[in-house]
Formats: sequence, C-alpha cells, structure tokens
Amino acid sequence: MPTLIPPVNALDHVLGAPDATIEVVEYGDFQCPFCREAFFVVKELQERFASQLRFVFRNFPLSEAHEYAMDAALAAEAAAKQNRFWEMHDAIYNRQPELNEALLLTLAKEVGLDLQRFTEDLEAPKLLSRVEADFESGVRSGVNGTPTFYVNGKRYNGDYRELSSFLVK
Repeated sequence: MPTLIPPVNALDHVLGAPDATIEVVEYGDFQCPFCREAFFVVKELQERFASQLRFVFRNFPLSEAHEYAMDAALAAEAAAKQNRFWEMHDAIYNRQPELNEALLLTLAKEVGLDLQRFTEDLEAPKLLSRVEADFESGVRSGVNGTPTFYVNGKRYNGDYRELSSFLVK
C-alpha cells in the first residue's frame, strides 16, 4: 500500500491538533468536482472527530483537465502568505461552479486579503514552486487522480464518501 512521501511537515497546511490520533491528508484539485464533494465530506469529518482529527491539504492541480486548477492553487498559496489559506480553500470550494480568474480576486477581497500583495504574490516563482512541490510529493506517493486521501500515512483506496465509516473501524 502506498505511503505518504514526505510525511506531514512544517510546510504543510494543517488544521487540527498536533497530537490528533487521526491524520487525513488530501491531495486535491480546486476545480475537480469530486474534490468539491470531498470538501463537504471532510467538513463532516472535522465536526464528527473534532480534536481527534488533523486535516492536511496538498495541491494536486490537474491542469490538463481543469483550466483554473493551477490559478486556484496559486490563489490559495497567495492567501497562505497572509495567513488565510483555509479561508481561501473553503471559499474556492464553496463557489467552485463559478471558478475563473475574476472570482479568485473577488474571493481574495471577501476573505480580507491585501489585494495588492495578493496579486504580487500570485506572480512569485516561489508560489509556483510550492504548488509543484505538493504535486511532486503526490506523484512520489502514488497519487494519480483527485481527490486522493492518506490516513495516518497510508493511502486510503476506498470511496471518499465512506471515509467516515473507515475512520471509525
């Protein structure tokens, strides 16, 4: 069974207690409709398992299939530079059906970002490197589509809608 490479580290976007007993890592694409469905599943997991769950998101934009996947990943990373990754993550998934470049600017404003800094950060090569590093870690971990989940470092091969049942076992 494929394992997560590298393990969760200080560079990751993490929600939840460091000592949580359940660690769920998602490789996701902000324009993937299945990732949007999984977004709502993860929200339920976070409510159900609360302090037991630590959730990590890594970018895996499938740019060949989704025109705005890379733009959205870069927008989330630009938001992270202003400590608003999760707000942007949620905003993008909540409004995914409308996704385009103009929406990303609207969302940046709605989540309270400094828009000048946001647009400058979008152009920074370091952000693209960050997204590419996530993608490469996914490739090394055996990811070949989105969403792909890892639970406590091991790939979860079941249906993401069944993740909650799997975690209870």
